[in-house]
Amino acid sequence: MNIVILTGAGISAESGIRTFRDEDGLWEGYSVDQVATKLGFGANPELVNRFYNLRRRQLAEVVPNAAHTALVELEEKLGNGFLLITQNVDDLHERAGSHRLIHMHGELLKSRCTWCEIISPCDGDLHATDSCRKCRRDMGMRPDVVWFGETPYELDRIGKALESADIFIAIGTSGIVEPASRFSIKAKVYGAKTIEVNLNETSKTSEFDEIIRGPASETVPALVSRLLQS
Repeated sequence: MNIVILTGAGISAESGIRTFRDEDGLWEGYSVDQVATKLGFGANPELVNRFYNLRRRQLAEVVPNAAHTALVELEEKLGNGFLLITQNVDDLHERAGSHRLIHMHGELLKSRCTWCEIISPCDGDLHATDSCRKCRRDMGMRPDVVWFGETPYELDRIGKALESADIFIAIGTSGIVEPASRFSIKAKVYGAKTIEVNLNETSKTSEFDEIIRGPASETVPALVSRLLQS
């Protein structure tokens, strides 16, 4: 059996990570153009890096929840029949123990040089004056986060996984952001059963075969238990 899982902000929100789209979310006080576009970075790289520095520091204050650990259990049972795709840039899946994982929107704990594109680990603060360890140019170090207008990572690999999936599960994702909003339909076209796990109805709810409502920390462990039993 092949199971592909997509996780969004909802699974991390229960661990205390603020989401991007809630009223008290990460964009509060800033426009998307300021902190999540290449133009915003070019206009004020120090502001953008400071914004993500605060997000990176927050990771030290949170821990994975029961939903994260349940997905690890499923991965351990399925092996290569399991793929976890996350829209989240935090490291909670890794800290829970996930390995077959794609960060399609990048990672807070990595930096990227806008000049030479090298990606490096980053567990501290980034500043506009930092120099790239490879090309040595400064004023170009940014978080390795996919901003609006940029192409998410590993779309070819994701597409192949969706084509071979027996079950596709979307957990805590709004269904708004492209191209992830199209994953359920693609998986369904190729014969997968689709399951939505979310607190609330989303714009994509009608596309799913099964709907599960409730907090991820409660619903995901129950779903994983059912899948393992079957």
